[in-house]
Amino acid sequence: MKNPKNNDSPGLGTRSVWSGELSTKERGERWVAATQVPVALSVSFGYETVEEWLEVALGKTAGHIYGRNTNPTVAAFEEKVRDLESAEAATSFSSGMAAISNTLFTLLSPGDRVVSIKDTYGGTNKIFIEFLPRFQIAVTLCDTTDHGAIEEEIARGCKVLYLETPTNPTIRIVDIERLARVAHQHGAIVVVDNTFATPINQHPLELGADLILHSATKFLGGHADALGGVVCGPKGLISRIYHFREINGACLEPMSAYLLLRGMKTLHLRIRQQNETALRIAQFLATHPKVAKVFYPGLPTHENHGIARRQMSGFGGVLSFALHGGFDTVKQFLPRLRYANLAANLGAVETVAGPPATTSHVESTPEERAAAGIPEALIRYSVGIEDADDLIADLCQALDSLPARGAK
Repeated sequence: MKNPKNNDSPGLGTRSVWSGELSTKERGERWVAATQVPVALSVSFGYETVEEWLEVALGKTAGHIYGRNTNPTVAAFEEKVRDLESAEAATSFSSGMAAISNTLFTLLSPGDRVVSIKDTYGGTNKIFIEFLPRFQIAVTLCDTTDHGAIEEEIARGCKVLYLETPTNPTIRIVDIERLARVAHQHGAIVVVDNTFATPINQHPLELGADLILHSATKFLGGHADALGGVVCGPKGLISRIYHFREINGACLEPMSAYLLLRGMKTLHLRIRQQNETALRIAQFLATHPKVAKVFYPGLPTHENHGIARRQMSGFGGVLSFALHGGFDTVKQFLPRLRYANLAANLGAVETVAGPPATTSHVESTPEERAAAGIPEALIRYSVGIEDADDLIADLCQALDSLPARGAK
């Protein structure tokens, strides 16, 4: 009989449930023995003496002063993500885009240069092509899978290397370890958006990244009922990002933090189911005559399958596929799905589907989407926790109901 697992290093499932939760002492003293993290809907936190208040304000004693800065419910969420990502520290935000923009504006100043990839999430891409240049920050966007070209641009000098993997919505994979090694040789800070992979499938810090970003709205929360973002990494960098956020005010509110905490308790179960279902669906779609191409790193035919196998423990719950017939066919196909919300979201317990024109890149023009390598006929399909057979049957009936290729 095998010896029991060492309790000093619990698994991701156990940490998803217990990390950041209140200790027995805290339950008894502060929250009347509550087993769940309470929602602290207080803007301010009072003290009996100025001396005690000052100790907390100066960070010499643990505690909270004002909700824009810190909050006990929010702190519990941050600690859960920090532990799952095995990071030194974490700080949270009101949304995923708040996490991305606050991080970039913390790290970059006029005259700096950032190197990234062409097909990041649409909001991120807008920061790169529209906002950062206004502050005299140079931006170079490289072909996502041309690692040699990315390395050449890093060598020309950059302050930040910003990566997203898998990418949204084309599901391309970037070799974090390879690019982080080159970036550090040239003094760059490596930031990785880990939203699609989650801490269950990928650990960028172990691959050399300095900072990890999440839109917690997506897989972390998992129930499409709370907005939030989070950044994890070394204490020094997180302290700088936290200071920028506390002054600029994009704080996570306590009720959202509670909902995200509750959702994360089933993160490992949801991701396991979504990994398995997404792979089965990708395999099915790859054989269907009305599907032009499937984008999913779990398929051996995916151009970055080898990288994904090295740096991921699961291939994720999001896939994309292009239909023959262009955007008109997409408009015919999507309303015929029975088990999918046609909505601008992903990572939920319900399946969600939609084209980039109304989801990830709704703010972008068709020309900008084309420049990012995003076909107008693409459909992003975020797998929920429904039975895989039902989702496949649903896709099958919707595809089979489309006119045959060439028919009018």
